[in-house]
Amino acid sequence: MSVLEIANSHNGYVSALQVSAAGVPRRKLTEAVERGELIQVGRGLYALPEIWEDPYLVAQHRLSRGVFSDDTALFLHGMTDRAPFSLTMTFPRSYNATAARKAGIICRTCADEVLDLGIVELTTMYGNVVRAYDLERTLCDLLRGQGTVDSQVVNPAMQAYVRGSNRDVTKLVEYSRKLGVERKIRGYLEVLL
Repeated sequence: MSVLEIANSHNGYVSALQVSAAGVPRRKLTEAVERGELIQVGRGLYALPEIWEDPYLVAQHRLSRGVFSDDTALFLHGMTDRAPFSLTMTFPRSYNATAARKAGIICRTCADEVLDLGIVELTTMYGNVVRAYDLERTLCDLLRGQGTVDSQVVNPAMQAYVRGSNRDVTKLVEYSRKLGVERKIRGYLEVLL
């Protein structure tokens, strides 16, 4: 399999790891870039020239320990039409997020015991799969976020969640307990249910 075939089978993107896993020498990536068949969009990540750059995939590739969260996850879930001005990712508390901040990422941290709580794979509007928190975790994170809760984002999202057919109120309450926002979540649920 050639690097271009790998890229074509992955929505126009190919990573150095995918090339190695396929048994193709990594120098084939450099050769494809020199011929103009691929462009390098990040360290170890390449794309076909005609592909629109997917900032979510590039950020996920570059910052693989991060998980899309807060308003970014809400947008990926299709629960808001407000595209995030800056992407938000959650990292382990011990993670050095300097590179992420320099890249313009809003960085959140959480304790290791809840870091993996609610991780799912979502498809970006560009058709690529990235890691984000599920809807229940996202709603909890929005309520426990730094500073003031943006009611123009949270209120419509909670209303849509309660009206939605895929809601899992038991999971939402369980997550809220683990994340320390049970009182806030129950307050929304009492009003909306």
